[in-house]
Order: sequence, then C-alpha cells, then structure tokens
Amino acid sequence: QVPLVESGGGLVQPGGSLRLSCAAPTSSSINAIAWYRRSPGKQRELVAAMTGGGSLEYADSVRGRFTVSKDDAKITAYLQMTSLKFEDTAVYYCNIEGAISTWVYDAWGQGIQVTVSS
Repeated sequence: QVPLVESGGGLVQPGGSLRLSCAAPTSSSINAIAWYRRSPGKQRELVAAMTGGGSLEYADSVRGRFTVSKDDAKITAYLQMTSLKFEDTAVYYCNIEGAISTWVYDAWGQGIQVTVSS
C-alpha cells in the first residue's frame, strides 16, 4: 500500500476557508486526484477531481467554492475550500492515482475531519 498523508482539516466558521493537503511519497508522481467526503448518514460523495489530462470536475454543491490542484514538485494534492457552509461538514478523503517508476498505484488518504460550525 502507498501511504498518503492528509492534513489541513479542522473547525471553521461558516464562510471561512480551509485547505486540505494530501501528500504522496516523494518517490512517486501524481497522475489523477479525487477528493471525496462522507457525512454522517450520507453516502460518500465525489467532491472534486482532476484527471490525468488536467480536466477538472466538481460536485454541484461545491462548484465555485472548492478548487482541486496539485504541486508536482511537492508530490501533494490540494483541496482549497472557501465560503464553507454547515453542510460541508464531513470527513474528507483524498484518492490519488500515481506512479512509482513504472508501477501505477491507486491509494487513499486516511480521512480528515472538516467541521463547519459557529
């Protein structure tokens, strides 16, 4: 298994911002990224994605507020979240398709809590 390390979650007030990070091993490269979230009592939801070709996809509920990106030098994926709402409260998971040399992997982060509360 390829370890991904998520960071950046926490408690924020409505209207605030957070940036989630998902670090992949330094020996690897990132091809594609997806961020999911799961709220209590709800199914896992695809929030944002970046394909290997660079195309971006966002859930309707976050479009215009969230931005997915990556830093190839740092081998890290990001989810910038702005104008946060109560309903954005969830555990967020990153999913990366990457490569270590010629070996392609599909890995998940450990999940990180984002709580939007006043």
